[in-house]
Amino acid sequence: METPIHEEIYRDHTIKIIHDPDPESPRNYDNLSTMTCWHGRYRLGDKHDHDDPRDLLIGLSEVSGETDLSINDLFARAEQRAVILPLYLYDHSGITMNTTGFHCPWDSGQVGYIFVTLEDIRKEYGVTRVSKNMRAKIADHLRQEVVTYDHYLTGNCYGFVVEKDDEEVESCWGFLGEYDGYCLAEAKSLVN
Repeated sequence: METPIHEEIYRDHTIKIIHDPDPESPRNYDNLSTMTCWHGRYRLGDKHDHDDPRDLLIGLSEVSGETDLSINDLFARAEQRAVILPLYLYDHSGITMNTTGFHCPWDSGQVGYIFVTLEDIRKEYGVTRVSKNMRAKIADHLRQEVVTYDHYLTGNCYGFVVEKDDEEVESCWGFLGEYDGYCLAEAKSLVN
């Protein structure tokens, strides 16, 4: 077992928080969105069959025969049929991802998009109209999916072991985010 990054005594139990050496990608979870990326060295996001970003945006916007449109025009048309955000990657001694970009022109750039179609939103939420307010909430949801994926990419993946009298009584793995949040709280709730 790896050396714990946090250890404490709680109600006569020892809780050890440990880096998860082999976490499951959160893209394997039941996500609302599709995360489509292109990168020469990394396999990021979800599996897809799009050759390049233009191909994805043409498919989302359902334009036919108008392939001379700029990427910005295609993106604007895709926004009419989906909630879509750009994905940016910073690659320097590790990788990190967000939807707003980074301030380093050499080690960062756009790698893809995260999106959900209006049709899928209607099905998921049982609505006939996707309002401006709902679009904003969905965009926030997509940003949170990217934050979760970024925790996976940056190694913020943990598990815990609960011991009583030097014997393991509980353990759980696959927590993404800061270890002193949900991971530690879940360990304490098991002791309770």
